[in-house]
Amino acid sequence: MFKGKKVIVVMPAYNAEQTLKMTYDEVMAQEMVDLVILVDDASSDQTSAIARGLLKTRVHIHEKNSGYGANQKTCYRMALEAGADIVIMVHPDYQYTPKLIPAMASMIGNGLYHCVLGSRILGGHAVKDGMPVWKYIANRFLTLAENVMLGAKLSEYHTGYRAFSRELLEKLPLERNSDDFVFDNQMLAQIIWQGYTIAEVSCPTKYFGGASSINFRRSVRYGIGCLATAMSFRLAKAGLFRSNLFS
Repeated sequence: MFKGKKVIVVMPAYNAEQTLKMTYDEVMAQEMVDLVILVDDASSDQTSAIARGLLKTRVHIHEKNSGYGANQKTCYRMALEAGADIVIMVHPDYQYTPKLIPAMASMIGNGLYHCVLGSRILGGHAVKDGMPVWKYIANRFLTLAENVMLGAKLSEYHTGYRAFSRELLEKLPLERNSDDFVFDNQMLAQIIWQGYTIAEVSCPTKYFGGASSINFRRSVRYGIGCLATAMSFRLAKAGLFRSNLFS
């Protein structure tokens, strides 16, 4: 716990058998995590079997592959049902270091923010750390466009390392969001719509064969979805469009 607040780490997992154990070990080394909830999106490997052997871990398996967004919906629902006060999403592919959990949890637990992102961009070493150049360029373009349309000043919208307060998760209409990767972006837009400030901490990342990623075609679809979300936000703010994401 952190100051009497229950800290739960959620892991949306898919074929993560190679990196799950080392991610879990580093998560638990932070000594403030009460429970890990892993949702296996119908993996074809031993992800769920490995997870069941880990202490302080609750495992849920989707009967069929439902998508990254659907996985997160299950993660957050289960975390709230388990009594979480602070929820931190850590991908089990070991791309983001769990060593930032204490910093992110303290920013929420001390009442400073309700959402904290681990940014790959803030430190200025994303490409040096291994981010493909084309992904870096796309990240910067999308982030600029989204900052303009959402009226925010984030360094990036596309990190998968995120922490939330219970209060915030209970207010967001997450079930209305996509079951695909654009869920991440829709969630941040909804947080900004609700008037919350999003904090960021610099996060070193690792890129290697075991780290999850989406191919170019799905990245393009994701980018279009991000821009569509931002445009819907801007039109809804102006009273020109009604969206079920923002209400």
